[in-house]
Amino acid sequence: MRSRGLVWVVLLVLLVSAAAPAGAAEGDKIVRTKTGLDGLRVVNSLCRLLGCTVLLGIDTPPGQTAGGALFLVRGLVDSVLTTLLSLLGLAAVEPDVPVSLLQAPYEGDQASAAVVNQLGRRDPKLYYGATAWEGYLDQPAAHIVGVRDAHCTFGLTGAGTVAVIDTGVDLGHPTLAPSLVPGYDFTRNVTGGGETGVGQASAAVVNGAHRVNGSTIAVVDQASAAVVNDPSRAGLGHGTMVAGVVHLVAPTAQIMPLRAFGEDGTGYTSDILRAIYYAVNNNAKVINMSFSRSTPSPELRKAIEFAASKKVVSVASAGNDGRAITVYPASLDTVMGIGSTTNEDRRTWFSNFGEEVFAAAPGAGVITTYPGNTFAGAWGTSFSAPMVAGAAALLLDLQPVAAPDKVRLATSNAQRLILQRLGYGRLDLSSAILAGRSLWPNAPFQSPVDTCYSVGVDWTDAQ
Repeated sequence: MRSRGLVWVVLLVLLVSAAAPAGAAEGDKIVRTKTGLDGLRVVNSLCRLLGCTVLLGIDTPPGQTAGGALFLVRGLVDSVLTTLLSLLGLAAVEPDVPVSLLQAPYEGDQASAAVVNQLGRRDPKLYYGATAWEGYLDQPAAHIVGVRDAHCTFGLTGAGTVAVIDTGVDLGHPTLAPSLVPGYDFTRNVTGGGETGVGQASAAVVNGAHRVNGSTIAVVDQASAAVVNDPSRAGLGHGTMVAGVVHLVAPTAQIMPLRAFGEDGTGYTSDILRAIYYAVNNNAKVINMSFSRSTPSPELRKAIEFAASKKVVSVASAGNDGRAITVYPASLDTVMGIGSTTNEDRRTWFSNFGEEVFAAAPGAGVITTYPGNTFAGAWGTSFSAPMVAGAAALLLDLQPVAAPDKVRLATSNAQRLILQRLGYGRLDLSSAILAGRSLWPNAPFQSPVDTCYSVGVDWTDAQ
């Protein structure tokens, strides 16, 4: 009887598939197989039956599908069919939803004028084995969160690997290159994780600042400005800028570039999932996610919970809608969702706020690295989140195997902000480190370094 019942289910599935209109087969699906089954065999058998295609494994190393339970499938029909598919070995199916990077509109004002002046401070300085512009090192955001004290008073400069899931990173940028570890480009399925089109974006530097995209002022020449003003390249530089903020706070932490977004600033949930599993399986200790989607994803939640179970800290941007709304992954329980503040410790006009924001960090006119060996000013919660990711890397100096909930607890010791609705308040590195010492009393004491190449002190001019 069971065999006859299964035959009827299979026939019904085939009838539903045959009757479906052509449009119902469009769009990729994220498919999870039931626990204890051979996932690849299940999805291959299913697609032989229904005519769909298994594109890749999501929770396995790139190029590998065997041994996994999560797959990207093309041509699988929704609605009634997916319910019936549960009888054929599938646990869940969800659409592969597009996701956008978080960029805040740029508006010229006194703050942006100050950024232009800051970008003019281009004297190259040594910074923990790399060179960087003075304007990047000695900027208001770094002073506000206490980068100097973290490095020079507490002797913490970062440990472990921070995975940056974004548009990739300029692998040749002199400030970042010494800190980079091998990454991956999930948009093209190649190793590296570098940003594409870097040479076109900013090949030459001139005395001026030009608007590049909705969230960025970068020092580029006029011809390059025309290139990056193209909407199809609106995301260019985003990952390099995010990585530069991590490096500013935690200069001796390693950075793993994971490219899940194209130059236009859009990506897919499946590539984000692949990047999370890749980061965990390749020993990243912190994951920065400067993007959001407005709808929940069960698989995104599962991936981040998997990361937490492996003692990986997750940080995400809270969004730039200027509202108290829910976005993902920032609102998930095991993620620190980060809002944005001005240099005067007020919520920036674009930052989301409310109960689901964990804390905040400066996000208006942050000076950071930009493709083409240059630097830029950046606006958005995209650039507040990596300050907290850098803070997590500093705490790993105290406890290399710190549990994510302990890192969250230490980071929650922030500068309280009245009536701003930004969770625990603005990031305060000294308070977080002192809290970390209380949480991990057996951690070895870090002595201040003899020569501190940090914000505002003892720089050596690069030769």
